[in-house]
Amino acid sequence: MPTKTEQADLFQAIYGRNGECPLPVIAAATPADCFDMAIEACRIATKFMTPVILLTDGYLANGSEPWHLPKIEDLAEFKVDFHTDPTDYEPYMRDSETLARPWVKAGTPGLRHRIGGLEKEDITGNVCYAPENHFHMVKTRAQKVQAVANDIPEPEFEGPESGKLLVIGWGSTQGAICGGLREARRAGCEVARLHLRHIRPLPNSLAATIGRFEQVLVPEMNMGQLSRILAAEIPANYLPMNKVTGRPFTNREIREKVQEVLR
Repeated sequence: MPTKTEQADLFQAIYGRNGECPLPVIAAATPADCFDMAIEACRIATKFMTPVILLTDGYLANGSEPWHLPKIEDLAEFKVDFHTDPTDYEPYMRDSETLARPWVKAGTPGLRHRIGGLEKEDITGNVCYAPENHFHMVKTRAQKVQAVANDIPEPEFEGPESGKLLVIGWGSTQGAICGGLREARRAGCEVARLHLRHIRPLPNSLAATIGRFEQVLVPEMNMGQLSRILAAEIPANYLPMNKVTGRPFTNREIREKVQEVLR
């Protein structure tokens, strides 16, 4: 529904490309968080030489909150190195840690190379249709995106370290989840919360955290896209909580669902 809020495009962001072409997907949690996550998207993109999708939704776009505009010099700096030496250059050589290719400014003398959507030969960057090379490049690109997991912060977590119930949210569901869990705790419920800003790849520590809880509630404004992604990668007892009405979750909805699960 135009102008109404949903989280219905998570699958599209993660899987919606021709062929095996993974890329990092991150999501902002609040209106102010959009600023920080835009910087995070640029940091990942320039360090790993990959497109990055930053997800928001209508609820964030129409929302507001007090926010202190930071000074540029106070922001964490991430360095960008442009390759300029033609003596040791191959277009598809890669960094040993990030698997990123060198970044060359267009027109740099001695560093001419091909770009475009056709498959390239490893190292040389020549157009290549060899089956073995294509499979190798597909795996290399997947490994590069997965390597992003080694360079992202731990997800936001609060509550007991283990127990009966963990609530996992992403995007703009953060506000309702926080409010609903405050009410649930006042009513005597013991429940933990984890909020994902980095969705592809998932944080390295996520499997261990999920494994310490008997059940995992996943509120989403879709038909359970994140819960399916989690179930595919980290087996656990997931409880999808889905809402697709064009309206965000309320504190009461979250609280009542938590009380129902823990009853």
